[in-house]
Amino acid sequence: MGRRVRVRDQGIGSWIRRRARKTPHRCAVVHRDLRYTYAQWDERTTRLAHHLRGLGVRRGDRVGFLGANHPALLETLFAAGQLGAVLVPLNTRLAAPELRHCLTDSGTSLLVHAPAFDAFARDCPVGRTVPVDDTYEDALARADGTPLDESVSRDDNAVIMYTSGTTGRAKGVVLSHGNITWNSVNVLVDADLASDEVTLLSAPLFHTAALNMTCLPVLLKGGTLVLEESFSPTRTLDLIEEHGVTLMFGVPAMFQQIAAAERFDAADLSSVRTMLCGGAPVPPALIRLYKDRGLRFLQGYGLTEASPGVCLLDAENALTKAGSAGLPHFFNDIRIVDRAGDDVERGERGELLVEGPTVTSGYWGPSEENEAAFADGWLHSGDVVTQDEDGYVTVVDRAKDMIISGGENISPVEVEKALFEHPAVADCAVIGVPDATWGEVGCAVIVRTPGAGATGEEILAFLDGRLARYKIPHAVVLTDALPRNSTGKVAKHRLREICATTAPPRPGAAPNTGRAVEPDDPGGPAR
Repeated sequence: MGRRVRVRDQGIGSWIRRRARKTPHRCAVVHRDLRYTYAQWDERTTRLAHHLRGLGVRRGDRVGFLGANHPALLETLFAAGQLGAVLVPLNTRLAAPELRHCLTDSGTSLLVHAPAFDAFARDCPVGRTVPVDDTYEDALARADGTPLDESVSRDDNAVIMYTSGTTGRAKGVVLSHGNITWNSVNVLVDADLASDEVTLLSAPLFHTAALNMTCLPVLLKGGTLVLEESFSPTRTLDLIEEHGVTLMFGVPAMFQQIAAAERFDAADLSSVRTMLCGGAPVPPALIRLYKDRGLRFLQGYGLTEASPGVCLLDAENALTKAGSAGLPHFFNDIRIVDRAGDDVERGERGELLVEGPTVTSGYWGPSEENEAAFADGWLHSGDVVTQDEDGYVTVVDRAKDMIISGGENISPVEVEKALFEHPAVADCAVIGVPDATWGEVGCAVIVRTPGAGATGEEILAFLDGRLARYKIPHAVVLTDALPRNSTGKVAKHRLREICATTAPPRPGAAPNTGRAVEPDDPGGPAR
């Protein structure tokens, strides 16, 4: 037998050490009053890896993180990576039952969490928890700082990111070290990031776009991360001036709020080179507004399953190709096919398929959606697109019923299942309707059980604590029957007409700000 060749650590867990040996004294991360150089951050992540190993974490184990943007989130990612373990970043906006599903489904064995979520952590289905408080810092101070050299390949799993599915409950997308590495390379090639980037991260890192499209590519280049726990347009302008921010990521609603801030016109934005936007098409007027300030505005289209970058619209064509998703990333390939799976002609509609080293190998655990989503080795996006003569892709419809509100994916099936638990709901359907601020918001059309007197508001209030607030519909219509076609399926086009003409906005509906809610906010985990 031949001698087994040992694989050294090729994963993202080694990135901080590799960066520290090149630029040890460069600032890696800023959070409030904290500043760590790459050398300091290398030591912290290594010590955390030793601490987690002392708590029993081994290769392949899942380690969860629950909290807003904080150095500890990234320290947990890199420490888990050094051990060959897998990070499960949790959406702080989910309700407690949704969080428990993610933890149980992934088999998470240890949860690192912000102190604000102590109550949830005490009752969650995880045997070991690590609060990010003084005890966290004490543990790092006592832990071994000797460099680890676990055998981690780029084919090993690095992250499981939960995303809403069309069949209901969230499903875990498994991203390997290689998927994330190649996505970062795509970003560096197509967005042309520099080694002196200073990126403002106020979009939540538990989402793949903020983590993989800006945070990790900037680290790979040796830039600086400025971490913010939540988004504020006024504070964004302050931080740009204070830290000389060169790059920031956001969804369209965030950039709209920044532009609407009282001191936007007077703010010093001279340091900013690039605004990277994703989650929904950007209105041309908003692009023009930022271009008038001399800023590059890049628009991305992606899927969690693709780590997430699929296409990028360059700044030079942001207006001439307005509404387009852009060109495929450098190392991605696409096809546009008809229902028979045959390629369509340029200009014709078809489903977008994606292939490349950034595409996940599948969903975590047994999933009925794996076979359909990855047929013939291509990721089936569920998005209907066209491609013009220059190769630019434009999304024209969604084959799936997913609602995308302020960059958040909402599964209508999941919301409908929750509504059916209310005794007054005999039948219901949820669709997305256009919204000037969030792109789309949910509208629920409900048929009440005979004799039920519950109001629409009372039925929606029932969802508080069961679903994240951003998933709760912003409007409700009570009707005698749902419109159906000859085969008995709900006629979604008729629902859109009904919601457009009769649905009032839900009084007091929580705006979908794209921020991580505070734990006392009803949108956070139940306490």
